[in-house]
Amino acid sequence: MAKGLTLIELLRHRALYQADQTLYTFLQDGETESFRLTCGELDQQARAIAASLQSLVAPGDRAILVYQSGLDYIAAFFGCLYASVVAVPAYPPRRNQNQSRLQSIVADAQATVVLTTTAELGKMDNQIAQNPELAALHWLPTDLIASHLASEWQEPMVSGSDLAFLQYTSGSTGTPRGVMVSHENLLQNLTLIHQCFEHAPHSRGVIWLPPYHDMGLIGGILQPLFGGFPVVLMSPFAFLQKPLRWLEAISRYQATTSGGPNFAYDLACRQVTPEQRATLDLSRWDVAFTGAEPIRAETLDHFAHTFAECGFRREAFYPCYGMAETTLIISGGLKADPPLICQVDKAALEQNQVVVVGEEYNTAQAIVSCGRSWLDQKIEIVDPETFIPCHAGKVGEIWVSSSSVALGYWKQPENTEATFRAYLNDSGNEPFLRTGDLGFVQDGELFVTGRLKDLIIIRGCNHYPQDIELTATQSHPALRSGCGAAILVEVDGVEQLAIACEVERNYLRQLDVQSVATAIRQAVSKHHDLQVYTVALLKTASIPKTSSGKIKRHACQAGFWDGSLDVVGHWTAMPQDINLEQQAQVNPLQEQGPSEKQGLAAIDQTLTPTSTPDEIENWLIAYLALYLKVPSNEININEPFANYGMDSSVAVSATGELAQWLNLELDPTLFWEYPSIKAVVQYLSQECRYLQPEDTQSGDADT
Repeated sequence: MAKGLTLIELLRHRALYQADQTLYTFLQDGETESFRLTCGELDQQARAIAASLQSLVAPGDRAILVYQSGLDYIAAFFGCLYASVVAVPAYPPRRNQNQSRLQSIVADAQATVVLTTTAELGKMDNQIAQNPELAALHWLPTDLIASHLASEWQEPMVSGSDLAFLQYTSGSTGTPRGVMVSHENLLQNLTLIHQCFEHAPHSRGVIWLPPYHDMGLIGGILQPLFGGFPVVLMSPFAFLQKPLRWLEAISRYQATTSGGPNFAYDLACRQVTPEQRATLDLSRWDVAFTGAEPIRAETLDHFAHTFAECGFRREAFYPCYGMAETTLIISGGLKADPPLICQVDKAALEQNQVVVVGEEYNTAQAIVSCGRSWLDQKIEIVDPETFIPCHAGKVGEIWVSSSSVALGYWKQPENTEATFRAYLNDSGNEPFLRTGDLGFVQDGELFVTGRLKDLIIIRGCNHYPQDIELTATQSHPALRSGCGAAILVEVDGVEQLAIACEVERNYLRQLDVQSVATAIRQAVSKHHDLQVYTVALLKTASIPKTSSGKIKRHACQAGFWDGSLDVVGHWTAMPQDINLEQQAQVNPLQEQGPSEKQGLAAIDQTLTPTSTPDEIENWLIAYLALYLKVPSNEININEPFANYGMDSSVAVSATGELAQWLNLELDPTLFWEYPSIKAVVQYLSQECRYLQPEDTQSGDADT
């Protein structure tokens, strides 16, 4: 295994000694191999891109990477490293959406160049032309760079302490935070992952995680390079559209390492049918890592039970804990051990006390261990008020000291000092990172119990509550500015987004709860790509606040459950078990509706791929009603999907199930390109020969 001070040395070593070894294989649609990349080819592409960059920018300048998942992104990332240019991975903006997040990252990073492909650049032409900040940048399509430029590359002088890339955390667009990750941080954390997962040259990976986030980039792309083993990649869209693709790839390529957040395992359990499970072989999968959001014992048990017939072993689960500020991983267990579950008294835990009880105890709460520290990682459980380490049996803030801890936040010295330079009050001069997460250590094992910093994590993505609260309170004139709380509530083992907002006094007597809740849901869906599960409208001046006027989100969360909030109006999404018999009265597609577990792909078998536009329209109405918990008779085919709270997960899943039902290939961005039921039906009428365009005229009124 090659080791060095920088990732440049690592890839150059692989290219010299393992030039022909295939490192990356990309499945274009999650199923079909489209491209492969060897160590030698990656090195050549990286040198060519680096040579182009060296003619445009100076060492240390920042370059934004705007790519869909794929091998072009990997070559561009290494091209930046080879040029000593700081890579800044960014989400590729979706068509018909504003560029506010991309703009904020460009401005904060003070970038001068954007690396992308000709296809992505073509999609963004109009937005760039209308945006002076984006138009001022140099846009470089790396797929047009000639390979012979590799010979013009000048190897830079780079040390382990030099900045490798900026990892912008999800969430706040007003105050983005770019985590500064050095070459030394990366190599230390890659060494840690390699040791934890016991990777070897015979290991095989399958990764669908987004490459512009730490888990997808470092765990999915850089770790195989570090360990010298191949990985098969697919886009997160392909996975969300059809979760079976993930498990099929693991089976087909006999992968040993794969994983994702808790929701990925839940999604697979819900959508993969018994008939599909019969085709899978998961017996080689021995590292099923899970992290990035609360790890639930129920999910591990359910997945292990569901896929046992496929050869999956519960011992393969590898719960771990990490964050962008520590490059990636902080703690993990022993590979051969099954997940360790600790049963604690829930009432005591709410008081930050750890009381271990039996599983049969009626107030027992199961918490999954995230393993222990490795190498030079040091974990302390600290009182967040006194900065004194907590005694055993007490919950505190998780502090970390390690060579993997990043350099700080880009151009934010005060936040860097507060977060990355914390010191214990009872000892030494060693700086710690304050994770903002709560937990305890039991017999050397770390258990994460909650979030001190109120960060909202849904499907593995971070969202800052203050951003959601601002969006919510500005969505309707009846809501008081600065008097809203965005929190998580657990519903049937799944964390859902709840919004509590105070109502202006002059709106109290004639409050239209439905109108206000709809405005909140639409705004949050549009700006944050999240579904709102429940809305509580509160009496003026009643929301819990601190003496300094800050929202007490934990008090709001408790108030949702104990009824202590002064609620004047309330809206909650329909329950999971929607009455599909009632739905069938307005949806002629089905006599007996499918359960959510089966999805609408299991709809009435009498429907064939010769379905009319009316049937497509009704299918979409049924889908929205089922998955967004909206009564079908309230759905207007002319209204944007966002008005009903559709987020990207539901949109991509809907496209996948619609494609399966119609037996068509549909682009996963269908619902963003054609953002209403009517628009989708019209598009399908034009693109699909068996549909009659004139039939689409039947649905202009509210349905």
